[in-house]
Amino acid sequence: MISVVCDTNVLISALIYGGNPERIILAARKGEVTLFMSPAILMELSRTLHVKFGWQEYQVREAISYFGKFCTVIKPIKRIARIQTDPSDNRVLECALEAKANYIISGDKRHLLPIKKFRDIPIVSPASFLANLI
Repeated sequence: MISVVCDTNVLISALIYGGNPERIILAARKGEVTLFMSPAILMELSRTLHVKFGWQEYQVREAISYFGKFCTVIKPIKRIARIQTDPSDNRVLECALEAKANYIISGDKRHLLPIKKFRDIPIVSPASFLANLI
């Protein structure tokens, strides 16, 4: 089974815009891939949906509940400080390391995607991941 960690950019895109991010989430829902999240990723997702996109509290709770039905939530032990310019991206790396993920899926062209690989875990766009999955 392929295991993945998605950054909040991908999760929000799946919820709001659809497309390739949504296809990845649907693959996780169907059990075709294992999607890992951490409490920190869920917290950032909640905060971003509420503050940046203006979602109401009940909408945010529904989104978190939706992911909770098919995602595996883990609590990373090791802290990472690889990305200085956006420390919240380090939470994605921590989750992927703890989960022993096969891929980190990101839409972050400024911080995560340029790294290309973190400790042997490829960092790919949603389109690249889907191309590798097929």
